[in-house]
Amino acid sequence: MNDPTDEWHHLTIMELATRIRRRAMSPVALTHAQLERIAALDRDLSSYARVMADSAIAQASTAEAELAAGRYRGPLHGIPIAVKDLFWTAGVPTSAGMAVHRDFVPAEDATVVRRLREAGAVLLGKLQLTEGAYSEHHASVIAPKNPWDAAYWPGISSSGAGVATAAGLCYGAIASDTGGSIRWPSAANGVTGLKPTWGRVSRHGMFALAPTLDHVGTMARSAADAGALLWAIAGADTADPSAAQCRVPDTPTSATQDLRGLRLGIDPAWNGDDVDPGVLRVVAEAIAALCELGARIVPVRMPAMDQAVADWAPLCAVEAAVAHEATYPAQAHAYGPVLASVVARGRTLTAVDHHKLLMRRLALRGRVDALWAHIDVLLTPVHPLPPPTLAGMQTLGERPELVAKLQRYTCPFNLTGHPALTLPGGVGDGGMPIAFQLVGRHMGEPTLLRAGTAYQGITPWHRRHPEAWIDGLQARSR
Repeated sequence: MNDPTDEWHHLTIMELATRIRRRAMSPVALTHAQLERIAALDRDLSSYARVMADSAIAQASTAEAELAAGRYRGPLHGIPIAVKDLFWTAGVPTSAGMAVHRDFVPAEDATVVRRLREAGAVLLGKLQLTEGAYSEHHASVIAPKNPWDAAYWPGISSSGAGVATAAGLCYGAIASDTGGSIRWPSAANGVTGLKPTWGRVSRHGMFALAPTLDHVGTMARSAADAGALLWAIAGADTADPSAAQCRVPDTPTSATQDLRGLRLGIDPAWNGDDVDPGVLRVVAEAIAALCELGARIVPVRMPAMDQAVADWAPLCAVEAAVAHEATYPAQAHAYGPVLASVVARGRTLTAVDHHKLLMRRLALRGRVDALWAHIDVLLTPVHPLPPPTLAGMQTLGERPELVAKLQRYTCPFNLTGHPALTLPGGVGDGGMPIAFQLVGRHMGEPTLLRAGTAYQGITPWHRRHPEAWIDGLQARSR
């Protein structure tokens, strides 16, 4: 007879929440099942930087006792999740993927971690990331492997979050996105990723890469799950004055399948210029599905983005130079070559050049903001390319035009601060996931989540799981 826990790892947060609230599922049993799966599979997948097994079981026991006493905290109560190892966890090492921070043990939780605990979530551990949340893993780190096929790219920098969520090693994750770092691994691993509006979530207790570009967001199996995680961690924070003061919705995303009246912005030229046919097919099918739900296409013309994509790297570099000034250049020997080159570049940018970048950024934000006078949601690809292999990604240093192409649809919305939701929308010729992106007005996450939930209500892509390779790993672990 099959162990019923074998299928638990495929469930969504919202499905689990219903069972836990009815006391048809035990948070303790659920957490044990997740820890056993991590022990069996993550030696090959390398998605976790640190597993916090003892504290996770203690948190699950507390949740179970509270539920038995009739105290229900909400949809995350008793749910095992994980956080990118960028967010402080009191008493637990937090390294941000960096050798220079290997021994750092924070005395307090990041605001997002504290809010997860207050919501009753069970924290399984810390997820692996690229060095300092930039583009390359430090040489001392074993990079996470894409659970669909280890020959393919798992995304950056929230690679561990994407791998763990897709492989059933957590039910959702808190991550960050500075130029695409939630959206890229979500697309690569076939999960749902939400980069909220800049300032929607506090950044207190988070290692910064580029503070005005860094967005704290969520990765999960569905749009509804991504929303449940977001509403638990969002909101004003006295420890972070840049966190927005606006009200946080107090209810989960509704499972409506009615998008009548939704104005869906489409720029055929921007979406189609030098884009892979497989990506074009996924975008076309997503548009058709949303129109079937009642959305109405509104043609738009995006502002020119080539300069914005070119501006992202120097803006990120100068902010990274400030974020790292306590350890670079004093401990430059502990840095990998890519992050070191970024920080070093930022230290050479002149004030005049930086001001020009800021003025162009403000102009871009205004031009993108103007789109929302006519639309409710903008639909674009996440990448113009099919899912890349690791071998292909290793040529990036020799092909700067490929870097710009990869960033075309993601980094502009870090510059403008608009929220973006990545949704699995199909597969490429090799069976790897392909995603698309919905972008909203500032603080427009409820509309994005409504559209994403409706889309996932009539499509199967978020229900696909990378079981072929996982089954092989499980067989070898027995």
